[in-house]
Amino acid sequence: MSNVAENYLESTKKQFAYYKSLGDKTFAQLNEEDIHWQANEDSNSISVIVKHIVGNMLSRWTNFLTEDGEKEWRQRDQEFEASYKTKAEMIAAWEQGWQCLFDAIHPLQAEDVSRIIYIRNQGHTVLEAITRQLCHYPYHIGQLVYVAKLIRSDQWTSLSIPKGQSSTYNKEKFSKEKSKKHFTEDL
Repeated sequence: MSNVAENYLESTKKQFAYYKSLGDKTFAQLNEEDIHWQANEDSNSISVIVKHIVGNMLSRWTNFLTEDGEKEWRQRDQEFEASYKTKAEMIAAWEQGWQCLFDAIHPLQAEDVSRIIYIRNQGHTVLEAITRQLCHYPYHIGQLVYVAKLIRSDQWTSLSIPKGQSSTYNKEKFSKEKSKKHFTEDL
């Protein structure tokens, strides 16, 4: 089991890093006004989505193994109200959230994956809790990317294989020897 658990933890770190990079590359294409754009009154701006992701990260990953993942100090409803005033403020918070996550998962060992932690008083194995967040954050990061694509329109630089380029991309990949190194760039 320890090899499976070690592989899971290593893969998790790579997946989280990949999704963080998608957010980073998205923010690089946006200006101050873009982060506050909303499609309508009921939709969330990029800065609001980031505020929610960061609030969740700080709550879930602070004292991950020893405290409930829904902290008393978290104000989840406020995450969907006022947002960051500047892009720099948003990115600083984004970095803080990710640092909290990576600080929590990097020291984990194979034997930790079966430990029980709590989120809103509900028991989860560490493996379940990590998987839960590994589903939650990409869901919202996909929203960030989609909103940014709407905003930037024809000025958007693709974060994956551009439309109409799959054959060329695959031809280049299959022209090389097989690699045992797993990387998520081509998702």
